Amino acid sequence: MLPSNLLTIERINCGHTAASKKRTLEEIGRLLSTASSELTPEAVFDRLLERERLGSTGLGHGIGLPHARITGVDRAYGAFIQLANGIDYDAIDKEPVDLVFGLLVPQEATDEHLQLLAGLASLFSNPEFCKKLRETNDLEAIRYTILNWDKFAESA
Repeated sequence: MLPSNLLTIERINCGHTAASKKRTLEEIGRLLSTASSELTPEAVFDRLLERERLGSTGLGHGIGLPHARITGVDRAYGAFIQLANGIDYDAIDKEPVDLVFGLLVPQEATDEHLQLLAGLASLFSNPEFCKKLRETNDLEAIRYTILNWDKFAESA
């Protein structure tokens, strides 16, 4: 189960019309920057882009998981974008990406943060989970699904 404070309604965007990886990362940066008054959209975008230069965070199957360590946060923060159309994201399978979950962790990231990232990667590799996120534009339903997928999986 993910931390209940990882994702807020204000950091979810459905049907976003970004047409490129850069614009998508800018929007994720904007959403994540609302997590702290010490952050700016530009600073978050720069950190996400810096991480992306090390290798694409496109997991395949339409999923992007951009993430970065940054000064100015004391815990992990997430943001989610459901894109109106898939974009070229340099994903491992070369398929267009339409679901993007951004993650910021403190500069001094711990094993806990690495486990969170691994958990998100595992979560977004579940086809049923991704299908559910693609089928709705209800922000609260998306937040609930992301934060409580283990409950869905247990009852299935």
